[in-house]
Amino acid sequence: MIRIREVLGKNFSAEIKEENGKCTINYGAFTQLSVWVDKKKLCVDTQSNKEAKDDIILDTNKRYRIFLEEATGYTAKERLAKAKKAVQGD
Repeated sequence: MIRIREVLGKNFSAEIKEENGKCTINYGAFTQLSVWVDKKKLCVDTQSNKEAKDDIILDTNKRYRIFLEEATGYTAKERLAKAKKAVQGD
């Protein structure tokens, strides 16, 4: 979890609160972004600010994509393939 916290801090300049094994921030278009690891899988829960302006949304999404790639080591395409495989049960 230490590495995930470091990657989160690197990509989002926000205070990181850690509680019950979850790291949580508020940044940009996220009113809340929570991250934790469960059985070697990265879990993420987000809540969005529906009032956020387009430039804030674009910046937040870019940072989020970079965070996910750095935290998992997989590109968006690779994460999608893994998610599909997990749903199919293969």
